[in-house]
Amino acid sequence: MVKSKHKKRYRRTKKSRSSTDKHVEGTITVAPGGFGFVKPKVGDEDIFIPPKYVGNLMNGDVVEVKLKSDRGQREPGKGPVGRVVKVISRGRDTLVGEIVSGHKIRPLNKRMGEEIHVSGSLNGAKRGDWVQVKMLHTDQIHDADQSCTIDKKLGKSGTIQTDLLAVMHEYDLPFPYTAEQDAEAAELKPVEIPREDHTRLFTVTLDPVDAKDFDDAISFTRGKKKGEIEIGVHIADVASWIRPGSFWDQEARKRSFTAYLPGKTLPMLPRTLTRMISLTTDGESLAHTVFITVDQKSGRVIKSRRCYSRIMVDKRLNYGEVQDYIDGAMPEDWDENFAKKIDVLVDLTRNMRAFRKAEEHFLELAVPEIRVMCNEETDEIIGLVKKIQRESEQLVEECMLAANTAVAEEMIEKQIPGVYRVHPEPDEEKLEEYCALVMTTIGRRPADLSTRPGCNAFLASLEDDEKKPILTNAFLRALARAYYVEKPLIHFGLGKMKYSHFTSPIRRYSDTLVHQQLIAKEVNENLKGNADIAQICVEISEKEKNNDEAYYSANDRIKLRYLDQELEQGADNHHEGVIARINSKGIQVEVVDIGIFGFIPADSLDRSFSFNKQDNCFEAKSKNLKYIAGDVIYLQLEQIDFTQGTALFSPA
Repeated sequence: MVKSKHKKRYRRTKKSRSSTDKHVEGTITVAPGGFGFVKPKVGDEDIFIPPKYVGNLMNGDVVEVKLKSDRGQREPGKGPVGRVVKVISRGRDTLVGEIVSGHKIRPLNKRMGEEIHVSGSLNGAKRGDWVQVKMLHTDQIHDADQSCTIDKKLGKSGTIQTDLLAVMHEYDLPFPYTAEQDAEAAELKPVEIPREDHTRLFTVTLDPVDAKDFDDAISFTRGKKKGEIEIGVHIADVASWIRPGSFWDQEARKRSFTAYLPGKTLPMLPRTLTRMISLTTDGESLAHTVFITVDQKSGRVIKSRRCYSRIMVDKRLNYGEVQDYIDGAMPEDWDENFAKKIDVLVDLTRNMRAFRKAEEHFLELAVPEIRVMCNEETDEIIGLVKKIQRESEQLVEECMLAANTAVAEEMIEKQIPGVYRVHPEPDEEKLEEYCALVMTTIGRRPADLSTRPGCNAFLASLEDDEKKPILTNAFLRALARAYYVEKPLIHFGLGKMKYSHFTSPIRRYSDTLVHQQLIAKEVNENLKGNADIAQICVEISEKEKNNDEAYYSANDRIKLRYLDQELEQGADNHHEGVIARINSKGIQVEVVDIGIFGFIPADSLDRSFSFNKQDNCFEAKSKNLKYIAGDVIYLQLEQIDFTQGTALFSPA
């Protein structure tokens, strides 16, 4: 089964409830496997809902649960089990699906059930069309049948444009600004504020080669003391243009982020406005700057200060050319003097990273991501690209981390209500589940994963083979999700207690809000209070999660189109995979060269194989063969089910 790489993991604690008649209210999340978990409004124990009790419940429904004391319903030591007895409110009234036959649709989102009956007219839609439907909810909770009516036809499935359109509707992503809104935004003027002139500093931007928005630039100069370097982290001064409570502020808050889909970008701010705000080589730019003084030899941050500035970008750089230079190839349009300046930045940020590693023990997770590249205008899939962080990206990251930390520290010191990025410590039960997977896969348990040094030591000990990506990705999924709050808490992955988001205000509303709070303090305007910011933090955290789910849904679906396209063009139908999970129904495999999960049904295995429940494997005793988690397996594609978003394989 093709699944999102960020599949939600559900927390179930060892504490149990003994009462057989206790009722709890909460929100249900339905897993693709048909079972569910209810997150109570009060308390943090998720309640497991067995598949037979899920019925027609859908993701996001607010329900009343009667807790059960029957331990036979669950594994010993796991969390509470319950049965939904009442639906308090439905989480959603509409969803997107594909008409599969007659009056049936199959939802795009696998958490929304298998098939739903269409009541009434199809409104001109036919089999293979994406449609948006309105649900006809009933009070019969445990009746698995659901029905709906066609709200609108979105188009024929199977093209990039309509598949992306379906994803946008399903995840309620904002559509791009209109031409009229773009023109209106072009009339905006920035607020007047005293600015320092830093137009003479050597300043560069460093971004992906196809970047369209430029919200950060980096400069450096020698510090006042010997052995010190002063880095300037210059950020587009979005808050000077986007005033709190304005129409554009409301639109940015509603979107919360620039949303990215394969071949499609849905910006948080109008394009005309971002072009005016961006830090480019066209002339002077308005910036919100953090100057960071660093000990050149040790990489230790000594001090920082913040100001509003005017800057001039000397050169636009991209990650590829800077990485080529780091690897020993001088770009043709560089001279020796320019190269020496880049040398200073490279050496300094290396030292900063080494110092941070020694002091904060940040998690070192080099997780490659395979993205599908496509051209929406021509409706063509270009190919796949493997993304992994390079040193040129780390150069920028070090500067941005230092600026984000400095701003967080200032907000705390001056008691300015702000937005903080937090990442909780790992849950013990999730770590235990991960350790069991490691034991099954490589035959040994990690020594200690409760601390960052322990995590890093284990990850560094993994052999660089086919099993490493499986275990690294599984470790990432075992970690909690980062989110936003109105007070500083731990960021486990970075090893920081004071961390905010300041450096990407063009594409993240969290950063825009921080900028707005700082400028309000500067000009003696009213600040948003902690209660208002807390509400915004909840909103943007949910929007971020939703955008991520939309991206992975679109990415995985179009990867299946790519796989199908390759076969039509005569490509070799053999792939290398690593077994990720096994159950009696079959084998889930990660297809290495595509970056998707596929499925080998049990009935596609040789008849000599049978499922061994005790060892959780398929084995052929007569041949002394086994399929176990972590095994490398060679695959042949048998079928792609686009409506279910599933690729089925057999062993090659």
